[in-house]
Amino acid sequence: MNIVAPESLIFWTTIIFLLLLFLLRKFAWKPILGAVRTRETSINDALAAAEKARLEMQNLHADNEKLLQEARAERELMLKEARELKTKMISEAKDEAKAEADKMVAQAQAAIESEKKSAIAEMKQQVASLSLEIAEKVMKKELSDKEKQLKLVDEMLGQAKLN
Repeated sequence: MNIVAPESLIFWTTIIFLLLLFLLRKFAWKPILGAVRTRETSINDALAAAEKARLEMQNLHADNEKLLQEARAERELMLKEARELKTKMISEAKDEAKAEADKMVAQAQAAIESEKKSAIAEMKQQVASLSLEIAEKVMKKELSDKEKQLKLVDEMLGQAKLN
């Protein structure tokens, strides 16, 4: 057999190929497959972690929505309570102001009535005083004369009725 002949080239190529295949299988195939498996495992783990993170994000989003709705409901409740409290306070203030105004009106009416009675009493006192002064002056004038005094006494005695 001739080593350079074309028939021997196929033989040697086959032997080298088989030898290379054996060496690759013995030394390189397991590390390459291990690296591929490790890479596949890490990719699968990363995909699982991403899916888990996506699910957690969905759960967090749902929780956030729920908390947001609860916060809105609580805010609405607080606003409603504040409106009711405001209305109640305004109503109480109006009632209190009305009661105070009624009390002030009643006090003013009582004061006016008291002043009126006081004025009437003072007027009666002045009228009585004036009447006495007028009567005194009239009496002095009429009684200055002795004859008129006797006449007045007789008239008074005539008017006085004895029981």
